[in-house]
Amino acid sequence: MHDVNKTTVTEFVLLGFTGFDTFEKILFYVAILAYVVCIFGNIAIIALVRLEPSLHTPMYFFLTVFAVLKILFVSVTIPKLLALIFQTTETISMVGCFGQMYALNALGETECFLLALMVFDRYLAIIHPLHYSTIMTHAFCCELAALPWMAGFIISVMPTLSTILLEYCGPNQINQFFCDLAPLQNLACSDSFFSNLATQLAAVLSVVFPFLTIVAFYTHIINTILNIRSAEGKHKAFSTCSSHLIVACLFYCTVIAVYIRPKGSQEDKFLALMYTVVTPPLNPFIYTLRNRKVKNSLRKLLRRLLKGNLMLSS
Repeated sequence: MHDVNKTTVTEFVLLGFTGFDTFEKILFYVAILAYVVCIFGNIAIIALVRLEPSLHTPMYFFLTVFAVLKILFVSVTIPKLLALIFQTTETISMVGCFGQMYALNALGETECFLLALMVFDRYLAIIHPLHYSTIMTHAFCCELAALPWMAGFIISVMPTLSTILLEYCGPNQINQFFCDLAPLQNLACSDSFFSNLATQLAAVLSVVFPFLTIVAFYTHIINTILNIRSAEGKHKAFSTCSSHLIVACLFYCTVIAVYIRPKGSQEDKFLALMYTVVTPPLNPFIYTLRNRKVKNSLRKLLRRLLKGNLMLSS
């Protein structure tokens, strides 16, 4: 008898940043700029690496994979955020909500593993330079690049399914600008213990484990760099991994703050902006402006294109 008045939720309402009118207006233009910069910046990186033969190395191959991942990642959240702010729609179907949740978590977990893989590449290049070229063949790089995607999309199934199987019969307002695990679990009428447990376990496997792996690799790398006698050698060795270190720190600081303690608090909404809107467009600049080889390759490519255009016009 206690189930008679229960209604099944068929859609959810994303609250976004309702009540922060001035902030929403600023965020709308910031989000558009971030999306455009992220898309075109990462496309430029992919094109540059493919067109410039000097960049056909494992390090830049993994960078193109990372660029593809960032394009997909921002496309999952920013368009919906823009629609919310523009007030064209606030509702999202259950299928759309759970689909967005799975894609977001799968891509986020893939990024964690990919960042660990990229530091593994730098570890081999610095610690075992003589064997690096024989180990990191193109075929082996392709196999390695597939592993983060497989791990991310498989591990995210566990918390997603356990959240989908929860009963939703009451409030349908999500205090977030995208569908995520913690806000949905907080709306469930049924016990979300196992869903929360699955989320925590997935976070340990896909966030904590890659993070500790990165720390371990960088500890060994830094110790090796410090033992290099020449200052030029130290600078060259550190410059090859400094960009990755900055990107990894930016990503993990916000992700760990949100997902290791999934409570769906108000602060999580603003923290989520950091890794979904603010940091993604910074990545292309970090990897290009701090990398002398990429800047030189970009200049060479621009000169080549300019010379070709002049020849055509003449």
